[in-house]
Amino acid sequence: METESEPYVRLATLRQLHQVVAELNTARSLADTLQTVADGVVNGLGYELACVNLVRPDGDLVVAAFAGNPAAEALITGRVGSRDAWERRLAMGEAWGALRFISYTEGWVLDDDDVPQWYTEGPEPRFEDEWHPADRLFAPMYATGAAGGELLGVISVDRPRNGRRPGAWGREALQMYAFQAAIAISNARLRANMQRALVRLEREQQALRASEESFRQAFEYAPSGMAIAEMGGDQHGRLLRTNDALCRLLGRPASAMRRYSFSDLVHPEDIGTLLRTSAEGGRAELRLARRDGTYVWVSLRNSVVADAADGPRFLLTHVEDIEERKRRELQLAHRASHDSLTGLPNSAELRARLSSRLCRRPHAGRPSAVDSLDAAYEHGYDFGHASLQHDEGFDHHVHTIAPEEGEVDDGTKGLAVLFCDLDGFKSINDRFGHHTGDAVLIEVARRLTSGVRDGDTVARLGGDEFVVLADGLGRADAQDLAVRLRNAIIPPIRVDGRAVRVGASFGIGWAHCGMSADEVLHSADQRMYVEKRSRAKQQRRAG
Repeated sequence: METESEPYVRLATLRQLHQVVAELNTARSLADTLQTVADGVVNGLGYELACVNLVRPDGDLVVAAFAGNPAAEALITGRVGSRDAWERRLAMGEAWGALRFISYTEGWVLDDDDVPQWYTEGPEPRFEDEWHPADRLFAPMYATGAAGGELLGVISVDRPRNGRRPGAWGREALQMYAFQAAIAISNARLRANMQRALVRLEREQQALRASEESFRQAFEYAPSGMAIAEMGGDQHGRLLRTNDALCRLLGRPASAMRRYSFSDLVHPEDIGTLLRTSAEGGRAELRLARRDGTYVWVSLRNSVVADAADGPRFLLTHVEDIEERKRRELQLAHRASHDSLTGLPNSAELRARLSSRLCRRPHAGRPSAVDSLDAAYEHGYDFGHASLQHDEGFDHHVHTIAPEEGEVDDGTKGLAVLFCDLDGFKSINDRFGHHTGDAVLIEVARRLTSGVRDGDTVARLGGDEFVVLADGLGRADAQDLAVRLRNAIIPPIRVDGRAVRVGASFGIGWAHCGMSADEVLHSADQRMYVEKRSRAKQQRRAG
């Protein structure tokens, strides 16, 4: 039966409970919240001592806050009790709702476990409900507020100020306070985690900004060209950003560069190389167009920059000017394949160009290099190997054919090989020296080059021998060409104020598949000697 004073006590307790719960939400950190929880038990609920034991990530409980006794606070704050010892405490004793009360008559078995404890002095109780110094009362705090939730910690209280064990209303107040304390601790942890996340995010953003700035400076101030191009979509390959070095290299402003892709700027002969490089990343050497219409050799190094979620996003391209190196390479290649005196292709280059037009299998329906299979075997041909080479390497080869033998032009167009030998050159060398001889060879080379079509080859075979490769000629066309070239050579050549004259003998051979380059040249050489002997006989008869 409720006494007349109990409603007033309950009202006063409610007011105190409301006040201390309100204070829980004013703490600014987890540590402040834990201390506020302990202080609220002492200041608002009427206990002399309060300890907040907080569950650590490893499951054990640490004394995180203490109130009511500075000496005890210094003694046990920060000490840890094992989870097993705490589970044993919460499983024994008398259940007061969610609270656990362990009387001094039972609690002596806990004196030697590893849970941090303190001892209070006081007389033995005189009444049944009087608080004994060895009594223990625990208020578990759960994440969901219910006993089935995750355990956040345990509030331990000692010695109520009125000296008596708490009644029903006191127990309910402590239980309600533990429920609100669990919410406050969860919120404080959430705020702490959010603050740590915000600090981490800010650090990451600062690092990202620093990285972006480093990239920007490395990109903008790189001594060689840099570009970022879009990858995928309708604007694939479009230049999004270029640095000053690339703009200077191509003579184009950055605003104009954004209207192009590399495929718009690359030399037409290098477009295949560019497409392979853009698709696969990697490196390529090609030519890019300058604003003035000229081309510059560059080395492109592409890196495909990918996004973990969206896949490839853009290409980062490093552009290095290799014009000088390419010029040296081309000069070396030209020296290796051209005559140093006349600048014409040399013997090796001539044979390479001639061999590129020939396969080792004769074209059906046209004379081969020999007149019969027997003759072919006599010349050492391996037709089994030749057939295999043709099948594997020349499926789409356009066979080189030659006009039929005879005086009548049958209309067939072929690759004519004109072997030219200068007449009277040795006497010029002997009389006037090599300087004059070299000048004659240079002028003859110029006249031969001027007398042929674009695409024809004029080569110096060696000494005073020249060879002309002229494709698409019939028999009559080749004879006319030989006459024109001979007439171009005959006029006097002035060297150091004197006029010297050389003649020329031409032999016309025909290249066709089944012959080697040396066989073609030998055939033309033999015809030249035949013509030279014929002309010599005519001159002797005329003399």
